[in-house]
Amino acid sequence: MKLLTTFAASMVIAASPSLARDNIQIAGSSTVLPYASIVAEAFGENFDYPTPVVESGGSGAGRKRMCEGIGLNTVDIANSSSLMKQDEWERCETSLNSEVKEVRIGYDGIVFAARLDTPGFENMTPEHLYKALQKNSTYTNWNDIDSTLPDLDILVFLPGTKHGTREVFEKKVMEVGCKTAGDYDVFLADLGDKKKAKKECYSVRRDGLSVDIDGDYTETLASLSSNPNAIGVFGLSFLLNNTDTIYAATINGVEASTKTVASGEYPISRPLQFYVKMAHIPVVPGLKEYIQFFVSDEIAGPDGPLAQYGLVSDPDLAATQKVVAEF
Repeated sequence: MKLLTTFAASMVIAASPSLARDNIQIAGSSTVLPYASIVAEAFGENFDYPTPVVESGGSGAGRKRMCEGIGLNTVDIANSSSLMKQDEWERCETSLNSEVKEVRIGYDGIVFAARLDTPGFENMTPEHLYKALQKNSTYTNWNDIDSTLPDLDILVFLPGTKHGTREVFEKKVMEVGCKTAGDYDVFLADLGDKKKAKKECYSVRRDGLSVDIDGDYTETLASLSSNPNAIGVFGLSFLLNNTDTIYAATINGVEASTKTVASGEYPISRPLQFYVKMAHIPVVPGLKEYIQFFVSDEIAGPDGPLAQYGLVSDPDLAATQKVVAEF
């Protein structure tokens, strides 16, 4: 039944000349943006299709745009640095009356970085960050949290809530730090609900010492330029391409690198993926070819241009290739 519905939807799209276009439209994660841009440029150079249009805006915003409806005035692919939750996935497919497929492209780490001329943040833990950022925190100086941290006022630039990086930060930094500090058990006892207790762990202070960045990592980097004592959250690949400007703290004594992310040793890592509106594959020229090209060994493999930029290659890439071959 779903296949018939998808086919019917594709016929409606194809029959609408006002919606006709010949380029692939992509939006979403600022972390995935540079990888998708590399692939889009290479695709335009190597195939007889126009170069895909790749926009940023955040994982959540990209998925929302993809789920707005069927039609060539909507995006085909949503890049995402966080996984689509099951209820969101179901709402999206219901709204579209079409399947949505996930395509994993590799892995990335999340780092906390400072300017090279601001030493002292070399070693941090999720508990340090939680104590500095949770909404009930009264700390204003890093050294008051731990004597090994610098004698500097707390100021942290975080990804805004529309970014997938924020969701990973909440789960792998704030929640872990909250539990290590013993606050999660207190919240659970007071609130009697695990989801509410976690939400309390995730809530960050709003007194100016924690600042949300709605733009991409270049905006965070610019914020560090004008606030020399601050730290910011970045993707590992962005760090690796800006080591002349910033350095990253180790987390629990583990340095962020493609090797430690691949091994799972670095504790703040996540898969990167994009979501495809399947009803658009029959009617958007080159969409299927772009997807297959993206996850090819030549592009997403350990010796490809994405790995050179900082993507941690997916050890199960062959399985993804097999899946997309059936699109």
